[in-house]
Amino acid sequence: MSQEQNNQKNQNQEQDLNQLLKVRREKLANLQEAGKDPFQITKYDQTHHTTEAKELYLAHEEKILAGRQEPNVDGLDEAEAKEVLNADYNERRAIMDASPIEVSIAGRMMFKRVMGKASFCNIQDLKGKIQVYVAKDAIGEEAYADFKKSDIGDIYGIKGYVFRTKTGEISVHAVEMTMLTKSLQILPEKFHGLTDTDTRYRQRYVDLIMNDESRNVFIKRSQIIQEIRKFLAERDFMEVETPMLVSNAGGAAARPFDTHYNALDEDVKLRISLELYLKRLIVGGLERVYEIGRVFRNEGVDTRHNPEFTLMELYQAYTDYEGMMELTESMFKYLAEKVCGTSKIMYNGIEIDFGKPFERITMIDCIKKYTGIDFDTVETDEEAKALAKEHHVEFETRHTKGDIVNLFFEEFCEKNLIQPTFVMDHPLAISPLTKKKPSDPTKVERFELFINTWEMCNAYSELNDPIDQRERFAAQDAAFAAGDEEANHTDEDFLNALSIGMPPTGGIGYGIDRLVMLLTDSQAIRDVLLFPTMKSLN
Repeated sequence: MSQEQNNQKNQNQEQDLNQLLKVRREKLANLQEAGKDPFQITKYDQTHHTTEAKELYLAHEEKILAGRQEPNVDGLDEAEAKEVLNADYNERRAIMDASPIEVSIAGRMMFKRVMGKASFCNIQDLKGKIQVYVAKDAIGEEAYADFKKSDIGDIYGIKGYVFRTKTGEISVHAVEMTMLTKSLQILPEKFHGLTDTDTRYRQRYVDLIMNDESRNVFIKRSQIIQEIRKFLAERDFMEVETPMLVSNAGGAAARPFDTHYNALDEDVKLRISLELYLKRLIVGGLERVYEIGRVFRNEGVDTRHNPEFTLMELYQAYTDYEGMMELTESMFKYLAEKVCGTSKIMYNGIEIDFGKPFERITMIDCIKKYTGIDFDTVETDEEAKALAKEHHVEFETRHTKGDIVNLFFEEFCEKNLIQPTFVMDHPLAISPLTKKKPSDPTKVERFELFINTWEMCNAYSELNDPIDQRERFAAQDAAFAAGDEEANHTDEDFLNALSIGMPPTGGIGYGIDRLVMLLTDSQAIRDVLLFPTMKSLN
C-alpha cells in the first residue's frame, strides 16, 4: 500500500469514527429530550455483583433440585431426545422460578444481541460478567425500544431474577432496566481487546474494562497490601505516616526530586526513603512501626524501576537483622498462601518455593561461589580494582574495595539467585546506616533478599551509635563532593535523635511493586502500577 493510500485509509477510518461518535451524542440528546437523561441519575441500589448472583443461584439450585435424576435419553432418536430434554428443562425451570433468586446488578454492557422481541446482553462489573435475557414482554415496549438503541459501553442497572438457560448458562432475566450512564466513546473491538501496551498504561481505565487479566492484577495488589497489614497487626506493629516533602532526602542511595515550597520560600525534596523518620519514632518509644507509602527517586524507567513507587519499611526495637530474616521469611510464605493459595508459585514458568527455608549466604561467599574469588583475602582498594580490571567490571576512581565487592556481586551473582536467598554481611562502604559486625568491622549486619534475580528487600541491624553515624555521614558528604549524586547527607536532627538514644533495632524495606509482580506473574513494573510514569505526548 502506498503512503497516499495509507493516508486515505486513515482519513476514512477517522471519518467513520467521528460519525459513530456523532450518533452516540444524538442518542444521548434524544434520551434527554424524552426526560430520560442518564446523567441525572445519582445512585442505583446494587444488591449483588455478577459472581454473587451466580453463586447464590448454584447453591439454591443444588438445594431445591437435590436428588433429581437427569433424564435418560438412551435409545431415543434426536427429535424424541430433544422433546424429553425440553420437558425436563421446563419442569426444572418451573421449580426454580417458584422461589426465584431476585437480584439488582449494575455494570457496563460489553455485548448485545438483538433478536426481535427478546435479546441478550452481557453485563460486566467488578467481580465478572453475567448474561442478561431482555424480553419486551418483561420490561415493557418503551424500555425495550430504548435498549435496542443502546451501545456497547453503556452502563446499566438491571433488576430481575436468576435462571439457567437451555444451554446451561446462568443468566439474569431482566424485569427492569435503567440506563445509568451513556458511553460517548468507542471501546476497542471486543475480540482483540486493548493490546497496545502504551495505550494500556496511558488509558488504564480502558485497560481495566477490556482486559480481565489486568483488572485481576490490581484486585490482587489490593489484597496483598491488606494481607501485609493483617500479618503485621498480628505482630503488634503500628502503621504510621511520615513526611513526603523533606529538607534532607536520606535513607537510600538515590537522586531525589527537587521542588519549591512557596509558603515558606524554601527548596525541598521528595522523599527517597521512609527510614530516618521511622527511626525517630523508635527513639520516641513506638517499638514496632511501619509505613506503606510512595517514595520518589530521580532515576530511569525499565521493567523493574519507576521513579515513583510503593515502599514499605518497618522497624522493630530490641531485635536485629536475624529477626528481620525470620519476619520476612514468615511474611512471604504467608502472603503466597493467602493470595495465591499455595506456598509454591509460578513466575514466568519457573516454580518458586516459599515453603522451604530460605537460603542464607554472605556476599563474600556468594562471590566466591560464582567467581572463585575470595575478597576476604584482598587487603587494599588497589588490589580490588586490579581484580575488577581483570574481570572487566567497570568502576569509578572513587570506589573502594567495598564498592568493588558490591559491583562483583551485581555482575556475577544476582543472575543466579532464583529461589529465595538472603545475601548477608555487606561491606561497610555501601551501608552507611548499618551496624558493624562485631567480629569483622569491615562488614555490617545487613541482608538483601533475592528472588527471581531481583532484590526484594533490604534490611539492617540499625546503627544506633550517634558518634559512628556522624562519621558515616561525613564519609557520605565526601562521596557526594567527589561526584556521587546518590550519597546521603548529614542529618543533624536525626543525629540528635540518636543522641537521645535508640534501642537496638532491626529494620527493613520492601519494594511492594516487585512483590506484586512476583505474586501476579507480571513481567513489568508498569503492569502492576495503575498509573505508571509516562513521557508526555505534548
